[in-house]
Amino acid sequence: MTSYLTVARDGSGEVEDRGSRFVCTLRRVGTEEAARELVAAVRREHWDARHHCSAFVLGPDGSLQRSSDDGEPAGTAGAPMLEVLKGAGVSDVAAVVSRWFGGTLLGAGGLVRAYGDAVRAALAGAGTLRRSLLTELALDLGHADAGRVEGELRARGARVLDVAYDARVRLLLAAAAEEVDRLSEVVAAATAGHGVLEPVGERWVDVR
Repeated sequence: MTSYLTVARDGSGEVEDRGSRFVCTLRRVGTEEAARELVAAVRREHWDARHHCSAFVLGPDGSLQRSSDDGEPAGTAGAPMLEVLKGAGVSDVAAVVSRWFGGTLLGAGGLVRAYGDAVRAALAGAGTLRRSLLTELALDLGHADAGRVEGELRARGARVLDVAYDARVRLLLAAAAEEVDRLSEVVAAATAGHGVLEPVGERWVDVR
């Protein structure tokens, strides 16, 4: 697994059915703790809603999946929400749907449809981006050359993750494994052959 999709931004969606309102809050999250904190935050914000059903998918392979019906009939809320997330192929994302009861029972089919549609609406507004597992490479430079070299690298499409200033300046770059040789050539051109890339690890990076 070297890449996967997640949401590009926070999203929200709302549907109504026979007086009941279903409002979805969609967020990118990196851990199960963060997903549960989102549920708690939505519960506080929408304190007057009767239910706060949730679903989340985590990990590059989407292997961690959880859902909750929060008092709705079993299988009518969290499960269909989770299926929508899985169907969209996204991970590291949590959805919470708050429901205000409108006085009319919707039946199992109506609930499944409404909870799923609320998540679909939120996903449509959030969009997606791709995350890829890239090689991290460090480039150490003198202060006199760092700004110019960084500017040239960015201009040539290099992905600069971080810049740290100390006795020397360290640029942290990222590239796919098949792009490392090309990046080395770009660095050599920008530093008159003096810059040497040092592999320092791997990192998941938003590549959009």
